[in-house]
Amino acid sequence: MPAPPAAGERGKRRLALVGGSLGNLVEWYDWFVYASFALYFADAFFPGGNPTTQLMNTAGIFAVGFLMRPVGGWVLGRAADRHGRKSALTLTVTMMSAAALLIAVAPTYAQAGYAGALVLLFARLLQGMSIGGEYAASATYLTEASDRTRRGLGSSFQYVSMTVGQLLGLVILISLQHLLTVDQLHDWGWRVPFLLGAVFAVVVFWIRRRLEETDAFAEEAGAPDSARGSLRLLWRHRRQALLVMALTLGGTVAYYTYTTYLTKYLVGTAGMARNTATLVSFTALLVFALLQPPAGALSDRIGRRPLLITFAAGCTLGTYPIMTALGTAGSYWSALGLSLLALVIVTGYTSINAAVKAELFPTRVRALGVALPYAIANALFGGTAEYVALWFKEAGHERAFFWYVSACALVSLVTYVLMPDTRNAALTRAEATADADVRRSARSPADGVVRQDRS
Repeated sequence: MPAPPAAGERGKRRLALVGGSLGNLVEWYDWFVYASFALYFADAFFPGGNPTTQLMNTAGIFAVGFLMRPVGGWVLGRAADRHGRKSALTLTVTMMSAAALLIAVAPTYAQAGYAGALVLLFARLLQGMSIGGEYAASATYLTEASDRTRRGLGSSFQYVSMTVGQLLGLVILISLQHLLTVDQLHDWGWRVPFLLGAVFAVVVFWIRRRLEETDAFAEEAGAPDSARGSLRLLWRHRRQALLVMALTLGGTVAYYTYTTYLTKYLVGTAGMARNTATLVSFTALLVFALLQPPAGALSDRIGRRPLLITFAAGCTLGTYPIMTALGTAGSYWSALGLSLLALVIVTGYTSINAAVKAELFPTRVRALGVALPYAIANALFGGTAEYVALWFKEAGHERAFFWYVSACALVSLVTYVLMPDTRNAALTRAEATADADVRRSARSPADGVVRQDRS
């Protein structure tokens, strides 16, 4: 049994956890604020009287932002593998702050025609590039900085921070809904959260400057390697890269369905008041955030695959009945219960996916290996989930979207069943050496035969 880490080592890991999580929180606050406030600024950038069409336009720009995620995953993932996780984390939060500020000051259609929509589009592209690198840098950093026996727990804080970032956006939304009139929210109130996001990022920039590099990266940084973080090196691990895409598919579609799209679905389909729908989302996400660490810790005990398989099976079989029932939910409590059921299922993916992906790759290409295939899967499926849902709704076949989500989960289910469990992967040379020592000690020094446990 490994000895417990020294007090100084524990302090270092806590700082890494806090720094990585807070930065991730602000990144995803800015990212999700766009979706949360779209109901109020959709008509500011696009003309016309059809609310669904206006929402589809803003959802389209939301999806376009995902197209930059592979670019960000490649550029910033390469930077994280070559120059360090810390430098990449600092750069991503700077880019996100600039994008949030651009949205906050963007002119409306009435002021500058479609120029405002172009500013909005550029800001979303910048955010997409930033978040493409942020996911990989934070997933890699949190996993590498955690104790080997607690990597599931440590990496689970990525989705804790992502969810708390969204909750922060919802808190601001609820506050503004009570402080401002609907007309004020449509006129200028929607700009407030983007301004706040830019300010938050300045604080996180200072925190991330104080972080230390992980031991895993420090080992590789001492040895010159021109291939580190390159596409050529990633190609050698193409099987793992394809595995990341397949295991991400179902999780990202389900996550965005039950988070960013949920409020719009409750308002547009169930006919729920906006304030009530927002409160449902807030409460469900709060419980969801609290579920991540226990689920991550559970994976450290029983392995990653059991949680992933439970998620995919539950999503494949449960999406249609849950979404159908949500579409007719007549009260806060019924909608909350159904939302919680869905998010409990999704927790099997969100709590450990960062660790699983990081554990698949060697240090020299870990950040890029996590970033690029994950970003591609998100660009194709996660970022378009809301748009696909609204497209089916506009076409009069809303329930076809439920089958679409189930089919994506089924693909991931097959992947989880066939893939190896990554819990015991060695991320550093010290861990690999310890594994080799354990294997050697398990062999008889006399005859080289592996001892059998007969207890």
